[in-house]
Amino acid sequence: MAASESTPTREEEEGEQLEEDRFVSSHHPSAPPDELFDISTTVDPSYVISLIRKLLPVEPKNVDNTEIRGSNCNNEVVNSSNDSCKSMGIVDDPTKSHFRGEGDEDSHKEENARLSAGEEVWEECGCVLWDLAANQTHAELMVQNFVLEVLLANLMVTQSVRVTEICLGIMGNLACHEVPLKHIVSSNGLIAVIVDQLFLDDTQCLCEAFRLLSSGLQGGECIKWAEALQFEHILSRILWVMENTLNPQLIEKSVGLLLSMIESQKEVEHILLSPLMKLGLASVLVNLLTFEMSKLTNDRIPERYPVLDVILRALEALCVIDVCSQEICSNKEIFQLVCDLIKFPDKVEVSTSCVTAGLLIANILSDVPDLASSISQDLPFLQGLFDIFPFTSDDSEARCALWNVIARFLVRVREDEMSASNLRQYVFILLSKSDVIEDDLFDHQFDEKKENESLATSGRKSDARILALRRITSILNKWNALKDFCEKDMMEDYATNEKIGRLLDICHGHNISGTSE
Repeated sequence: MAASESTPTREEEEGEQLEEDRFVSSHHPSAPPDELFDISTTVDPSYVISLIRKLLPVEPKNVDNTEIRGSNCNNEVVNSSNDSCKSMGIVDDPTKSHFRGEGDEDSHKEENARLSAGEEVWEECGCVLWDLAANQTHAELMVQNFVLEVLLANLMVTQSVRVTEICLGIMGNLACHEVPLKHIVSSNGLIAVIVDQLFLDDTQCLCEAFRLLSSGLQGGECIKWAEALQFEHILSRILWVMENTLNPQLIEKSVGLLLSMIESQKEVEHILLSPLMKLGLASVLVNLLTFEMSKLTNDRIPERYPVLDVILRALEALCVIDVCSQEICSNKEIFQLVCDLIKFPDKVEVSTSCVTAGLLIANILSDVPDLASSISQDLPFLQGLFDIFPFTSDDSEARCALWNVIARFLVRVREDEMSASNLRQYVFILLSKSDVIEDDLFDHQFDEKKENESLATSGRKSDARILALRRITSILNKWNALKDFCEKDMMEDYATNEKIGRLLDICHGHNISGTSE
């Protein structure tokens, strides 16, 4: 009788089995003897394999738009358990937004309650694999053990956007590593299925799809990814998502895909950029920039700052590409918007964007010099240019671009034709930025000694700086010539002889040392 009491009942056995099958993140099952691996990792390889097995698709169930946890779609390698990304559906009416995961807590609780135990296990295992795929060793082990085939099978049958998001997220992390990325490319039909996910209307899935495609375009076999994207309906869809979503992370990811196209091989540029320009890419970017500048001016939402930056980076990259430069550089609306950013007072918040704006303006003025006339009397713009220098201490290209714009500005200043009151405004700005000028000239001399630049490049870069310094010298000398005729209080308020003399010495010293005279 005692023996029979110690024997587990059928219900107890089933309960124990369910408990064993239930996924617990800290539990690593023992590996069977035939699945032991000589791999240097803190995670048992057989544990990874067991997770992959639990992702094998079962009969598809109609789980409409189930979302349990968001993913951190900001990082290049994404942590699936981070809940920082809130989904927002793409809408036709840009004045209306439909949030997923915000404000619908009751309905989500009801949805979550309907999930079967198997679906919960699938999601938990998928999220762990998503995280593990960020590690190169784990990623390579996963592709060796058919994770891509399992993920592809899930994408073919699932009706759950959460399952789709996890599948894309895992592959997005796998694609950050060279060997797994090659496996993705060589998997028959997988790239086409990934591209098909662009036609979903779920923000989180789209974020992961764009991230994955961006990694593919940055890899060694980028041409295959470009060829999969080259069709008009696909490129039109990319532009539509880019322009119509209100979700800042999705804008960032979609424009990031554009940036990956630009920064990829020359052939990718030929395959994708020309068609995109014909489909209205420039207009879409202008609309996005206008919207982000409005948000910056009125709301100042920190989560939107990366969006502004990636849009500017895309425009700056496009303006030096032959098939795009004319349309971008001749667009006066773009020029006015980036000039407005230069004049933005709180540059610390958007310093990277301001630096990019400086580069973009320099490139535009190189192609369309006449645009400089529209800013030649804009003193806040001149001051804004000098205000950017402290953010460019480690970027000699950006500093040279700023000097280029300053030189184009100052050559249009007619100090001989100005009244004393107008001239003193220029003098006041130059004197107030004398420390910035001195610091940059010191950094420039240090860079010249540190780097062995080619004569052609060094000469071109120095020319704009030296020209600007000569114009500063001319303006200050003109002020000195007028000071005896100006009222005493005007001179004391805006410029002392000591400050003028110091800035003249700075300009003269660098001017002489920077020329061959």
